[in-house]
Amino acid sequence: MKINYEEIGLKVGLEVHQQLETEHKLFCSCKNMLEEKVVGDFFRKLRPTKSELGEYDPAALMEFSRNRTYIYQITPNTSCLVELDEEPPHMINREAVEIALACALLMNSRIVDEIHVMRKEVIDGSNTTGFQRTAIVALGGFVVDGNDKVEIQTITLEEDSCRKIEEDQKKIVYRLDRQGIPLIEIATAPQIKDPEQARRIAYRIGTLVYSTGKARRILGSIRQDINLSISRGAKTEIKGVQELSMIPKVIELEIQRQLRLLELKEILNTRNVPRPSKTFFIVTDLFADTQSKLVRRHLDSGDSVILLPLKKMKGLLGFELQPNRRFASELADYVRSWTRLQGLLHSDELPGYGITEEEVKRLMDYAKLEDEDAFILFMGPKEECIAATDIVIERINMAFEKIPEETRNVATDGTTRFARSRPGSARMYVETDIPPLKITPEFIEKIRSNLPLKIEDRLAILQTKYSLNQQLAQELIDNQSEGLFEKIVSIGVKPSIAATTLTQTLKYLKRSGISVENLTENHFISVFKALNDGKIAKESIEIILAEWSKTPSQDLDHLIDRLNLRLMSVNEIERAISQILEENLEVLKNSKERVFDQAMKLVMSRLRGRADASEVTKILKTKLDSFMKSNI
Repeated sequence: MKINYEEIGLKVGLEVHQQLETEHKLFCSCKNMLEEKVVGDFFRKLRPTKSELGEYDPAALMEFSRNRTYIYQITPNTSCLVELDEEPPHMINREAVEIALACALLMNSRIVDEIHVMRKEVIDGSNTTGFQRTAIVALGGFVVDGNDKVEIQTITLEEDSCRKIEEDQKKIVYRLDRQGIPLIEIATAPQIKDPEQARRIAYRIGTLVYSTGKARRILGSIRQDINLSISRGAKTEIKGVQELSMIPKVIELEIQRQLRLLELKEILNTRNVPRPSKTFFIVTDLFADTQSKLVRRHLDSGDSVILLPLKKMKGLLGFELQPNRRFASELADYVRSWTRLQGLLHSDELPGYGITEEEVKRLMDYAKLEDEDAFILFMGPKEECIAATDIVIERINMAFEKIPEETRNVATDGTTRFARSRPGSARMYVETDIPPLKITPEFIEKIRSNLPLKIEDRLAILQTKYSLNQQLAQELIDNQSEGLFEKIVSIGVKPSIAATTLTQTLKYLKRSGISVENLTENHFISVFKALNDGKIAKESIEIILAEWSKTPSQDLDHLIDRLNLRLMSVNEIERAISQILEENLEVLKNSKERVFDQAMKLVMSRLRGRADASEVTKILKTKLDSFMKSNI
């Protein structure tokens, strides 16, 4: 079904977060990188604090209710007493400030006179302090999309959070290497009109940040959050969309979820479904002889089974909101978020999970339910199950009235999961350990005089100076390979070969599951120097890069010899072609008018990666005609 976005009152805003490639972290002198070595750990419990107005942030209260322990792994080069919250933060990183101000100028924003650092309360353990340090560097501005201008609300410089290593219901293990890495956040106004425009705006913002040459290019270094609402719906924040191509799908599926929740609200009220009562039944004994492995595992652990009856709700728990996501999925998300239970079972999916039809009937009879009724089963510690009934009742009651405002996490298929209630203004307060940084007109002009070229100008240079077609030039800009491309060309490599490798070849390797992110700039320059020096053929570049990705510390000369990819001399090519023609005489005789194509296929299958294709073609043309005449 095609949706009229204007008719449903769609409003979309983006928050684009990009790590910056600075030498040091934002508030200390630790290196800005990730590392695997761990030299120790410690643990914390975090608690909410009241704002200056005496209010608690609802998201912080929710995190506190989970009562989880946070374990922090200490790293040797990327953590210090600042990360451990045992020392006050240092002055804000001036290099990061300069990058953020350059981004602000590129987006036509108004730079603030003074940068004041604030604290944003975050007690999910992702910061050891219980808050994230953040500072507004610019307000206003815009980015252009065709004839539209989408306004920028704020440009913020903030510290990234810890890196999550593992998680369960009782604890989360974090690593300190990522905490404090400079992060720029660019927030747009909710003026984006449709899902595709959201993707284009995110791309435009990303390319402007990348054009500074200081945007990090590794997995997880850029994240897009989507703020979305529709008429009669609710403002929803969707966290952590990493792929630009996923943005339209995520938005479309969230629109679908909210429209379906509005349909469910209509059904609940027109069908006169009664609100759920706080009555529940302990039905553990009814499963005494169960063959369900799931239920038996809980019973053997001493858990309880509690049934929550839901009058006239048959079929509504299985009401689909998104692909493979039903209303009961939303309820299960709330249960997992607020309790230590793993989820729930409901009557719309039973019999199933080893629970028989007879057991379902026994449950219905025990709770005095009719055919039009439904129920939910909770399995776990008795207190947790009782708490879960209250949570589910509250969420079902919301379904009668409204769509709740939420923060949601995105899954790989574009659907979303409840993460927490949306935070409020009570989470922000002043950072007292860092003095303001004054931004002078002279400082701004210095940055303005060194701004990078606009995208249109960069495209024109790539096409005219290096004779690249528009597609190759655009792809170099899209993956921010222009600088590396120019370095490769400067050593004498043909622009078309360099550009094709950095775009199409790498794209193919990524799709093939090759970890090309393991390759550094030095890897590429080294392999192209080998090409330029006549050590390898251009056809071997893909093979070498694929293998080098697996063991990036390997010596290139050793790798070339191990893969038998050292470039053959003309005499070696001539001898190899003569041998191949002799071995395949009968095949070539039967090829008739396609004899050259067949011969080229046979030769290249043997020599690929060790001989230049154009050299092979030239030699084969010379040899093939005389060879065939002398053998027919």
